[in-house]
Amino acid sequence: MCELLGMSANVPTDICFSFTGLMQRGGRTGPHRDGWGITFYEDKGCRTFKDPAPCYDSPIAKLVQAYPIKSRAVIGHIRQANRGHVALENTHPFTREQWGSFWTFAHNGQLTDYQALQQPGKHLPVGDTDSETVFCWLLNELDRKYPGKPADMQAMFHYLGELCLQLQRFGIVNILLSDGDYLFCFCSNTLHWITRRAPFGQARLIDEDVTIDFHQETTPNDVVTVVATLPLTSNEQWHQMEAGSYLVFHDGECVINIA
Repeated sequence: MCELLGMSANVPTDICFSFTGLMQRGGRTGPHRDGWGITFYEDKGCRTFKDPAPCYDSPIAKLVQAYPIKSRAVIGHIRQANRGHVALENTHPFTREQWGSFWTFAHNGQLTDYQALQQPGKHLPVGDTDSETVFCWLLNELDRKYPGKPADMQAMFHYLGELCLQLQRFGIVNILLSDGDYLFCFCSNTLHWITRRAPFGQARLIDEDVTIDFHQETTPNDVVTVVATLPLTSNEQWHQMEAGSYLVFHDGECVINIA
């Protein structure tokens, strides 16, 4: 199975610390050797780094680790291939335009009979993964219900949650989805999150001998939420999502919590 990483913050924030922990699982402390990717949002734009090689020793990953890109929304992924061959076009996250914004998607899980989701619509998969097929199906379903950008985004996310529940009949669908403003998280079986705010303390990575003092890196007004398949730190209290639940974060704060 793959592993996911997401971030929502109220100020531009770098995710170097969390990414350092995740990248070790991409072939060193974990079996996820089949590619990795990460997307950073900056205003209306986004920049994506991908590599079908193992993350832990990828020169591109080391560049991202050392280059503190600041963003209010991030989605990352390390891959253990089970549907689709190892190739750049099959490497998460995937990005499409929807309602005049870039939407980015990453998936952890494995589906069967997912070819039934390959229906006509504006969004078509480029690669041959179940994940990209799911992403295109979700966007096409949203297009049918909302021909233009929804006036009520919370209602749209509730509908998106209902669509994700439907997908569970095909298998495991842990999902992160963002338009750079909101971060949507659907838990099929395993997903964790933590919100950091003042008073900030120290955090220690599980997969690498690295400790950071967030008090030295933040202001008292900062709010930063990190979402991951499994906790990345050993000395903090992470929250485990319930199966079949979904959360939506905006500026680091949880605005929808459906269990």
